[in-house]
Amino acid sequence: MKCKGTKYLCGLPTCPIISRFRAVTSSLSKLSFTGNLNEIKGATPPSLIVGTSNYPKVSIIYNVPPLVFGEEAKRYEDPKGWWGKLNLTDIISLRSSMISTIISNINVKDPFKLYDKEISLLSVSFNPVSSEVKVDGNFDLKLKFDGIILPRGPSAKAQDIKIEDNPKIPKPLEKFIFDDVKAEEAIVQAYNSQLDVYPIINALSFGLLGLKKNRKMVPTRWAITAVDSMIGKHLLELIKNYDEISEVLLYSKSYLGNYFYVILYPSKYNSTWIEIWHTSLPTYEKDVAVLELSEDYWGDYDFMDGGYIAARLGVLEGLNKMKRQAGIIIVREITSEYYAPVGNWHIRETIRNAMQDKPLKFEELSKAISFVNSKLKANVNLLELKSIKRILTQRKITEFFKV
Repeated sequence: MKCKGTKYLCGLPTCPIISRFRAVTSSLSKLSFTGNLNEIKGATPPSLIVGTSNYPKVSIIYNVPPLVFGEEAKRYEDPKGWWGKLNLTDIISLRSSMISTIISNINVKDPFKLYDKEISLLSVSFNPVSSEVKVDGNFDLKLKFDGIILPRGPSAKAQDIKIEDNPKIPKPLEKFIFDDVKAEEAIVQAYNSQLDVYPIINALSFGLLGLKKNRKMVPTRWAITAVDSMIGKHLLELIKNYDEISEVLLYSKSYLGNYFYVILYPSKYNSTWIEIWHTSLPTYEKDVAVLELSEDYWGDYDFMDGGYIAARLGVLEGLNKMKRQAGIIIVREITSEYYAPVGNWHIRETIRNAMQDKPLKFEELSKAISFVNSKLKANVNLLELKSIKRILTQRKITEFFKV
């Protein structure tokens, strides 16, 4: 209120509130009116969400950029294409330029209701699908942010959705949509067919996978972590058959004000996740919060964290490509540059990109940890954290074997 979007008291180069308002105004100006209904024409990228509220009677969110069609519509939901090219303001602008049309009170046990209207099928289409949506005239202009799923723009209740194009379904998914195969098996096989996680997540979310008698829709935020977890479990089974790495390796990458460091060290598989959160308020810029999570050889971890599971997938993909297993330490530092959450896709993609780079090599694990510590913006001593102390002091059973 003191800033009015002109004094930049938040320290950012542009005002996110003003940027959002401009994008929303631009979207609403493209709507046409028929009677008391707003008619929205455009191609969904596709961009659909299964909500969590009132489960098992959930809402389906169908996102459309008004008057945007064809390949241009892909820009509005393209995590892999965004990475390294778009900044936070760009992503927020794109997402707030879409209208979220909402279908309420859908029973998750009846996925075929949406299947008959082709809504569920277009969720896995690899091309944008043109549509015409009629909504009531009451718009909620708030921009919705979430740490797991992508942000979304102004919303309104959908009265009718008319699909005008045929969705093009990836062949690996088409097979499992019409076959009677367990969901986890279908997910792993689709992934092994070189299909990325994003259409697989939508397929699980909209009840397109699994034994037909058991199929149901899964809220998108749950589906994201479930797919990351199931594919990670599959990769882990492969990795445990590989030899251990012989030296300490460090990979690093940053994006959207998030700084990631992945340390691999000679060991049977185990993993540690450390998150260091800076406050987004300039007045308290020295305040940080630290979260620690550990996972053992058998895949048991302290608690479920969607960010960790997304990062873990990227590391496991890298180890599988190397045909090696290792102990893992992942450090994520979230600075005040990350002023609005845009989902956990950027965690997955940043780690994936980090694992493709040539790593730094260290003689000792403690030296690699100290090096990461020197790069942190926060005043945190990693060597004093409980999870790191455990790794550095824990003795291996092989030390007690007699030669």
